[in-house]
Amino acid sequence: MPPKVNHGAGACPLPHTGTETVLLGHGSGGRLSEELLREVFLPAFKNPYLEKLNDQAIVPAAGESLAFTTDSFVVDPLFFPGGDIGSLAIHGTVNDLAVGGARPLYLSAAFILEEGLPMAHLKTIVASMQAACLASGVALVTGDTKVVDRGKGDGVFITTSGVGALKKNRAISVERARPGDKILLSGSIGDHGIAILSVREGIEFETRLTSDSAPLVSPIGRVLAVSDHVHCLRDPTRGGVSSTLNEIARASGVGIEIDEGRIPIHPEVRGACELLGLDPLYVANEGKFIAVVAAEDADRALEALMGDPLGRSAALIGEVVEDNPGRVVLRSRIGGRRVVQMLAGEQLPRIC
Repeated sequence: MPPKVNHGAGACPLPHTGTETVLLGHGSGGRLSEELLREVFLPAFKNPYLEKLNDQAIVPAAGESLAFTTDSFVVDPLFFPGGDIGSLAIHGTVNDLAVGGARPLYLSAAFILEEGLPMAHLKTIVASMQAACLASGVALVTGDTKVVDRGKGDGVFITTSGVGALKKNRAISVERARPGDKILLSGSIGDHGIAILSVREGIEFETRLTSDSAPLVSPIGRVLAVSDHVHCLRDPTRGGVSSTLNEIARASGVGIEIDEGRIPIHPEVRGACELLGLDPLYVANEGKFIAVVAAEDADRALEALMGDPLGRSAALIGEVVEDNPGRVVLRSRIGGRRVVQMLAGEQLPRIC
């Protein structure tokens, strides 16, 4: 008989999520975002590509398969340690293609500019996007620009789309996790969300916190080069590691168990989270990914990942199990167990 999972006698009830208006939490990547998808968008646009709810759609094109993705970026502030909204937009789109097992090729970008935005800021953002494209090996080939009245646009909003080439017979998807698979995490968590928060709120720490925003093409490529049994790849952005693992568990109908002591977290991020009352499992990342790999390939995949500069602190943090299907269970450092829920509301607004 599997051990009982402690939900906590004093646990707070989950908030009521039925609303008549859009809330900030609907953009969190957590439970409210999931409800918005299932109650509004999926019924309207139901099709087999969208229903998979991957970070990208794998679609047929002239006898081949292409990965296609789109995303919007509304980060506040526009400039932060380790990047800005421009580099973030490129990295986010490239990464959504890469976690589908695709080689990113071409991007588009649409800009919503607010009247009064300093032209120097726009030029800096565009230059950052150019550098990120070069580093990611992609070309930005089309786009659009609109300007809204002063006070209506928060400086800059950017929407990007991207396409990538997919290797034949490669099937990586959120519903392919199987009991016995191992869970790899490419590096420390929470860096992006805490870096954004520190700048936004003017919080100073002894060590300067920097966003992890980066293109993941190289480290993902290393993993795929050594294993044909990578079942799922996801980048834990909005909603953090907790929401990403919950999405995998629910889509695949499996349980996931993770070890708290194996999860890499920079001491500065851990300290900031303790100070601010945040759980790092729910904090956004922009340069990390989770890989669900068949057990026989896990050690080889981890070694390959750690050979990349963006994967040096990678770790095997857990496994896929048959127990508790649809749930994520964390084994704490002191031997306890608790269910890790999907983010219920909005922990850190406007971070990507």
